[in-house]
Amino acid sequence: AQAERHRPDAVLMDLHMPRMDGVEATRRLAAEHPAIAVVVLTTYVDDASVLTALRAGARSYLTKDADRADIAAALHAARSGLAVLDPRARGALLAGEGAAPPGSTPAPPGPPPDGLTAREAEVLALVADGLSNQEIGAALFLSGNTVKTHINRIFAKTGCRDRVAAANYARRHGVAGPAS
Repeated sequence: AQAERHRPDAVLMDLHMPRMDGVEATRRLAAEHPAIAVVVLTTYVDDASVLTALRAGARSYLTKDADRADIAAALHAARSGLAVLDPRARGALLAGEGAAPPGSTPAPPGPPPDGLTAREAEVLALVADGLSNQEIGAALFLSGNTVKTHINRIFAKTGCRDRVAAANYARRHGVAGPAS
C-alpha cells in the first residue's frame, strides 16, 4: 500500500519481517511495481537467502554491516538499474551454486581476501565486470580520483599489475562471477 501511495524509486527491504517476509514483499513489489528497485539489507548471507531474494526480484543485496554510504550507493545504483552484491553474498552464491570458474575456490566467509576492504572488493568486482573508472564512479557515487585510489590499493594488495590480472584475481578468489 505504501509503494502504491508513495511510488518510491527504490525500497530498502529486510528479509525477516512480521506479517509478510521480505522475499514475499519483494516478489509482490516486482510483480505490481516493476519500476521500484528493491535493495535487500539483512544479516543473512547464506546462498539460499541470497538466491531466493534475487529470484524474487531484488536488484541488490547488502548485509547489515554496510555503512550509510554503501547503502545510499546501492539504492542509487539500483534505481539506475545496476546491481550491488555484498562480497560475502556473491561468495555465498558462487559456493552454493557450484558456479565458481574452473581452478578457483569459492570466497571464504568473512572479510575479502588479502586485506581488501569491502569497498575495494566492490570496486574489484566492477573492474572484473569490465566497467571503466568512470562507470565504477557512477555506479558507486565516487569521484574518479577515489576510484583510481581504490584500484591502486587493489593492485598493491593483490600484486596485480593491470585490470586484466585484477579481473582474473577477482574470479579466482570469488570476488566476481565467471567471465561472460
